[in-house]
Amino acid sequence: MLSMASRAQECTLIGVCDGELQPTRHHSSFLTNKVGGQPDWLPVISRQSPLCGHCRAPLAHVVQVYCPLQSSPYHRNLHLFACAGAKCSGGSGCWRVLRSQCLEAEVAAAQTARRPAPAQEAPLAATDWCDTADDWGVEDSDDGWGGAKEVQEEAAAPEAEGREEVVTSASETDVRSRLQGLRLGESPADVPVLRPLFISVEDESDLGGEEDDLLHAQQLLHEYERREGVTVGELEGGSGEEKYEKMSARHGDAIFSRFMKKISPCPQQILRYCRGGDPLFISEPPSDMARVVSACGSCGGSRTFELQLMPALVSVLQRWDGDADAGLEFGTVLVYTCRNSCWTAGSGSAVEEFCFVQTDPDQQLFK
Repeated sequence: MLSMASRAQECTLIGVCDGELQPTRHHSSFLTNKVGGQPDWLPVISRQSPLCGHCRAPLAHVVQVYCPLQSSPYHRNLHLFACAGAKCSGGSGCWRVLRSQCLEAEVAAAQTARRPAPAQEAPLAATDWCDTADDWGVEDSDDGWGGAKEVQEEAAAPEAEGREEVVTSASETDVRSRLQGLRLGESPADVPVLRPLFISVEDESDLGGEEDDLLHAQQLLHEYERREGVTVGELEGGSGEEKYEKMSARHGDAIFSRFMKKISPCPQQILRYCRGGDPLFISEPPSDMARVVSACGSCGGSRTFELQLMPALVSVLQRWDGDADAGLEFGTVLVYTCRNSCWTAGSGSAVEEFCFVQTDPDQQLFK
């Protein structure tokens, strides 16, 4: 069981799909790491329905990540949204990432405010208690990220996937936050919903040692020799690795070749997380990348790389209302967040961060 808050920044965590999140069997909360479905907002955060920067259509929720920082008292979430329009999915302006935070005390207060008040006229009957007792039953299953359960009785948001939340006793603040998330002329049916999947996580260093990497490189080399009818030579130590790099660069783009080699221990990975680390580019990045990444819109401070979505995610994204794919095409989506993770105490609105999208030069390799 891995926890974001307990891992060193230099560590790279790998996210992979881990089964379908079925609304009839599972409840998800802000503690859940998942693909698709409806976003699970922290209890004090107003719901938002971001729009595409190009066509102004409602964006589909693509990924939710629970990622508290070391030595921070805040719960912390990142939600990524994208436009499913055929002409939009490849552009950075058609993606949005929202960061939200709150204290555990705020979660507890919101949970208390949402609990039904006991009736003053008469106590609950035994049959009423039995009927509602099922609401407290949950499957004890770890979602693989942050050590969070699918549902935690005291901290989980009460919303189930695909269902409207029922609140029998809500504060004025809660009602206001619900209204803020609504848009005139927009119904839930207008917002595309993707099939929800759990995300599990592994430490990249646990995926395979040097021997496994060398074996895989040898296999790639032999396949290349058979296909091209040439002899490149065996891979032995550093000189072999250099030959492999030269061979890959001659066969295609050097950056793409390094990308493929890096993910070869786990080609099905859909997400890489390494806050403060180096992103894995799939193609040549802009020479002024540091200037491309804008400053934090809240505090004006610099941003740092935090995570990226990987091309294998494209093939698993499907609309929930049918078998058709989501219509999203990308190589990698890099997310940069405020280096200080700035937050205004008591805030009820998520903070927008920065996305940079690179197209995939060879998407069919991941399908």
